[in-house]
Amino acid sequence: MRSENLEKADCAEAAESFEDIMLDREGFRPNVGIILLNPTNKVWWGKRVREHSWQFPQGGIKYGESPEQAMYRELEEETGLLPQHVKVLGRTRDWLRYEVPDHFIKREIRGHYRGQKQIWFLLRLVGRDCDVNLRASTHPEFDAWRWHEYWVPLDMVIEFKREVYQMALQELSRFLSRPDHSKSRHTPRTLPSQQVPPQLEEDENGAKIVFAKVDAITEFTKD
Repeated sequence: MRSENLEKADCAEAAESFEDIMLDREGFRPNVGIILLNPTNKVWWGKRVREHSWQFPQGGIKYGESPEQAMYRELEEETGLLPQHVKVLGRTRDWLRYEVPDHFIKREIRGHYRGQKQIWFLLRLVGRDCDVNLRASTHPEFDAWRWHEYWVPLDMVIEFKREVYQMALQELSRFLSRPDHSKSRHTPRTLPSQQVPPQLEEDENGAKIVFAKVDAITEFTKD
């Protein structure tokens, strides 16, 4: 059920307003993926709202947008980070494609929409952890996040995305620099009075997970 829910969510955006979607001749929607690094080369890993599934930020490219413009828009919508909070280290040379299984695509777009083709960007966080704001959008994508080792376990990724994740991580790994542990500590977050403070927990390996209350989410469970 967990995989089924995530697969449905993955193609939900394509199903909501098909007439506004930009597809190529093969039925793939142009999309961007974002791998965000901290100073020690750990990657930003987001937990989808109401799901026990984790993934990188990603989203579709709109008409008139370049991949880089779409990347900055999606970055702000999904993580609250602005261009001044990150540095672009590199991007994939070509599109990386994955197909969404037919039985998870709504009937009205079957035969037209096949999946996503993505340009992946590797970014370095030059801001602070407290600059992340999962409530930046009225429709949050994530309700928690954590830093994870660069080579994320692919069994945590939905099956039809695994090959693309592997290819993106492999290609972009050439831009990795030596980790700077001296910058791994970040200033504690100062919150406006109306903002709900994040909750910190640890996973089974002791890694910190940041939970942020979003609309319609009243409690959190530990993965």
